Amino acid sequence: AARKRQRYVEKDGKCNVQHGNVRETYRYLTDIFTTLVDLKWRFSLLIFILAYALTWLFFGLIWWVIAYSRGDLEHLGDHSWTPCVNNLNGFVSAFLFSIETETTIGYGHRVITEKCPEGIVLLLLQAILGSMVNAFMVGCMFVKISQPNKRAETLVFSSHAVVSLRDDRLCLMFRVGDLRDSHIVEASIRAKLIQSKQTQEGEFIPLDQTDLSVGFETGDDRLFLVSPLIISHEIDERSPFWDVSRGQLERDDFEIVVILEGMVEAT
Repeated sequence: AARKRQRYVEKDGKCNVQHGNVRETYRYLTDIFTTLVDLKWRFSLLIFILAYALTWLFFGLIWWVIAYSRGDLEHLGDHSWTPCVNNLNGFVSAFLFSIETETTIGYGHRVITEKCPEGIVLLLLQAILGSMVNAFMVGCMFVKISQPNKRAETLVFSSHAVVSLRDDRLCLMFRVGDLRDSHIVEASIRAKLIQSKQTQEGEFIPLDQTDLSVGFETGDDRLFLVSPLIISHEIDERSPFWDVSRGQLERDDFEIVVILEGMVEAT
């Protein structure tokens, strides 16, 4: 029976690694754009909604404070009084005016007058800040939507890797294929051997990573992935499997991670 092993990288490509005791979490905020893009969809949508709702509420409150401080709310219905914003009679209408201003809807019922210089300055600030919020949030959503996370679902690897003779040379081989008609441009492939080891000095290195040559020297690692291809690693004196017997290969605890990189033609 096959031994149950804890995988370093799952079959779907997810790294089975959890970061614990992470310090200096403020570093995530220094790169807020990437942090938002990396968040799960439910958190991204929550931040997207809050970013707009809070700015609308914030500026709506300021519009209400301006109307209250100028006495506009005390002269409702007084046609001889020129308010800062026409037809603004409370916080709800100030909130609606804030939405109309930032989203440039412009229903025309509530409109700022020229007798309110502080309102003109606030209008300029909200227009500029609103454009910045739109650019930032729409940019985050666009990048997140355009990520081809599910593109790997149509990349198929062979269920088993084999060690066999090929052109009278012992090789580790597996097959990879693309189910889609749209090609992966500049596709390249790499392979890593993940295995703990102990150095000659007695140092123990957990999950040490060693490159497995899959044609880097000859350029065979750059793939034209139109039809299924067989990827081969020659077991020669430079290979980490050179001194490994068949019995040791079955007993050793290691993992081979294959990384296929490229640009999706459509996106």
